[in-house]
Amino acid sequence: MAGETEVQVSHLLDEHGLGAFQIKLILWSTLIAYIDGYDIGAIAFAAPHLVTDWGVPRSSLGFVLTASNFGVLFGSQIFGWVGDRYGRKTSLIICNILFGVFTYWASYSTNLTELFVLRTIAGLGIGGVIPNVVAINAESAPRHLRATLAIIATGMVPIGGALAGFAAAALIPHHGWQVLFQIGGVVPIVFAIVAIFGMPESIKYMTLHESQRPKMERLIAAIRPDFKVPANARFVIEDEKQFPSSNPRYLFHNGLEVITPLTWLIFILNLMGYFFLISWTPTMLVGAAKASQTVGALTGAALQVGGTVGALVLCWWLQRQRFLAIAVLFLIAIPVVAAIGYAGLSSTTALIIVAFLAGAVVLGIQSGINVVGAMIYPTSLRANGSGWQLGLGRFGAIIGPLAGALLVTLPIQHMYLFAAIPFALGALVTFIIHALNTARLHAHPELAQGQ
Repeated sequence: MAGETEVQVSHLLDEHGLGAFQIKLILWSTLIAYIDGYDIGAIAFAAPHLVTDWGVPRSSLGFVLTASNFGVLFGSQIFGWVGDRYGRKTSLIICNILFGVFTYWASYSTNLTELFVLRTIAGLGIGGVIPNVVAINAESAPRHLRATLAIIATGMVPIGGALAGFAAAALIPHHGWQVLFQIGGVVPIVFAIVAIFGMPESIKYMTLHESQRPKMERLIAAIRPDFKVPANARFVIEDEKQFPSSNPRYLFHNGLEVITPLTWLIFILNLMGYFFLISWTPTMLVGAAKASQTVGALTGAALQVGGTVGALVLCWWLQRQRFLAIAVLFLIAIPVVAAIGYAGLSSTTALIIVAFLAGAVVLGIQSGINVVGAMIYPTSLRANGSGWQLGLGRFGAIIGPLAGALLVTLPIQHMYLFAAIPFALGALVTFIIHALNTARLHAHPELAQGQ
């Protein structure tokens, strides 16, 4: 504490360390990450069955596979701004209701056009989840765990995608592909209702908004019973330089003029490769590699499970090395992704192992950049900055599945060689970001405190 009328919130969090509040928050975040990942991944596991049920060619699935990303393109920015303006919790509740309603509605689709429209609208809500989950965890943690807790939370998203794969393997043969969207619609709506009463808000968001003062005082009393907040106390985030608003023009201040657009580029490149993998792998294995639909679903699930394992194993390294660690992971992704096509022609065991490793690296990268990218911004701009990264990154998520539709006639091993190209470019761009950000923090060491 700096004085009787000033409460330094970052210092308070550092003194308190990891406690019940952060554990409660990470449990809520894990649940929402499962839901978000499930709804992102469900379409990929439904796609092979659409080919059979609707009699459509595989090449026509490109727009449906990428439909939610058209929504995410705008939803990340819209709900990132909502999170900075009205609260991370409020934004997350609205997002879940929105994508829950339209995911459930998608189960009644009768053609690709209807499914595309409904998935696009659901994508608006899906897009707002990650920026606010990153912000709410990073802003409520002690300094040495800010990135780690946020990476753990976002690292649970692939598990949700894996659950969609397991649900597809177990339920679709008996209930049809529609059951995936029915589950993906009901669960987020129930979550949103319960979250109204039980989910906490970001500590630092409450710090910046006087209307949240009563909640802030109750929270401090809970985590520091020995400290009484003076009646005239002013809450401050002493280790961050805040901006007066969440206007996107501030994304280019304080040495971020080049770094911000380069972070957009690495999001585009990784999401291009990621969504190519999760969108086309089940379908290509069934069609080109002559695998069973169960093997296709389980391989897609292995990608997702690997992603969570990768995020959890790598979180401490990512916390310490930030962009340098991400650049190294991009390099590792090149040969691993390229090997998927060859493994698909080998054996089921080899295929699932390689898919697991690819998920660990590629989704480890995504969990890392979701958090490390957001951490370059202060609390007043964090969800908005993260929203722009994820939103514009969706250009890659759109391009990836569409590129797959163009490459679908190639031998499967050649298709995955092309899929490795974005990761090679991502490694180069991330090394540049690392060098620029290191120079920025050396020139302005005060900016490093908030990260």
